[in-house]
Amino acid sequence: MKKVLLLSIALLLTISVFAQSDASDESPVNLKIPSGNISGTLSMPKNASAKVPVVIIVADSGPTDRNGNNEQTGLNGNMYKMLAEGLAKNGIASLRYDKRMVGASKTANKLEDLRFDDYVDDAVGLIGMLNDDQRFSKVVILGHGEGALAAMLAARDQPVKDIISINATSEQGDKLMTDLFKSRPQYQQDEFKTWLDSLKKGKTFDNIDLALYPLVSTAKQKYLMSYFKYPPQRVIKVMKVPTLIIQGTTDVQVSVADAEKLKKAKSDATLTIIKGMSHIMKDGPADKDANMETYSNPTLPLKAELVPDIVDFIKKN
Repeated sequence: MKKVLLLSIALLLTISVFAQSDASDESPVNLKIPSGNISGTLSMPKNASAKVPVVIIVADSGPTDRNGNNEQTGLNGNMYKMLAEGLAKNGIASLRYDKRMVGASKTANKLEDLRFDDYVDDAVGLIGMLNDDQRFSKVVILGHGEGALAAMLAARDQPVKDIISINATSEQGDKLMTDLFKSRPQYQQDEFKTWLDSLKKGKTFDNIDLALYPLVSTAKQKYLMSYFKYPPQRVIKVMKVPTLIIQGTTDVQVSVADAEKLKKAKSDATLTIIKGMSHIMKDGPADKDANMETYSNPTLPLKAELVPDIVDFIKKN
């Protein structure tokens, strides 16, 4: 009986420790948009006694949810959830959200109606919502991967005080896809050039090789047209607020050279290179296959330097 009692007390103490280690209070956020809603999670630092900065986390490409997971690609990293917790431990609030047509973010529109500009509009709406909230001292926008471009476009003429870009390409969408196709058979490269010319002229097409269909299905073509419009280097160049560019050296999707090009386009930006950080902001081996295996590990922590670098930048400004 005594052993059982001691075990019960130990269990209660363990539960208490875990509860105390949770640095944030989370609450649901819902933004009404013309075609539906954007659903997210607001993480507030526990026991905040004054106004705090708030970071909007804009997710990477594809149907990525608020925590950083993508069922379509098998990504299960929980990066954005971990980032929110890390920021809260340092007295910074954050908002992460399901992208349009993902999770609880519902819309009456269909996939063929989706445009890259919709992601920009959603971020703009969230900026306005948080800027009006008296709990926050300033709004910061953080974009990961493709989300960095949407974040920067959303920050134009909006009350955003800082911009953070993590593992973002410097290349325009059409150039990015052209490079992607260089590893494919020649006949697919030739077909790609044909449909790319068509899209640049504003024309969709129906005759698609099955091997290419996941990339250029009829439903995605107008989205790609809208995405191809924006050159990241030109976009970052006109940003008017302090900007932090973070890049990992073992990112198998985006290179350090991309970060350097973004820095060159905006010379007053802060460039931080994190050795051994992968595209999903965690420790990543140099070997591509081993690196990709980490994408399905939701317990692997963020790279240790990441959150301190972000916090230092936000508090410095």
